[in-house]
Amino acid sequence: MGSRGRAVLLRELKRLPKGAKYGLLHLYRLFEMNVKKKILFLCTHNAARSQMAEGFVNALYADRYQAYSAGSEPTELHPCAIEVMAEQGIDIVSQRAKSVDEYDNASFNYVVTMCADAQENCPIFPGGVAYLHHTFLNPGAAPGSGNDQCASFRHVRDQIRVWLEETFGKNSRRV
Repeated sequence: MGSRGRAVLLRELKRLPKGAKYGLLHLYRLFEMNVKKKILFLCTHNAARSQMAEGFVNALYADRYQAYSAGSEPTELHPCAIEVMAEQGIDIVSQRAKSVDEYDNASFNYVVTMCADAQENCPIFPGGVAYLHHTFLNPGAAPGSGNDQCASFRHVRDQIRVWLEETFGKNSRRV
């Protein structure tokens, strides 16, 4: 339920007799506890960082959250992002790079920008309730080291996982 829906509900609750009000408030709280919160991860190309975050949330926190990702200038899902997530047992091969425009009419509990360019180009997504930003280096911009072209992706993947656990994990204040 969006913030507008909550405001209407609370306004209507004020009109009810006291006993009915408490019963409905209890039902509303139960409903809110069982509704998954929606997160939109934004990055410029929607090729790696936001894709990995979407994969982690949908695999690790699916009981509480539904994640989506998009970019201001989407390209293609990077093969190294697919590879390093598979190493964690998370399959993102069916995900695709999407434009932020695909979510024009959607609303999200959290909108998370993950790189400096996305923060500058889409700092306010109109369908967000709360906005978060955390900068992660672009793993696609770092040169591969020797035979391991995906090393920088592993490093960023691990940083994203730690941040997601701190931000949306069971012990997070957002739970």
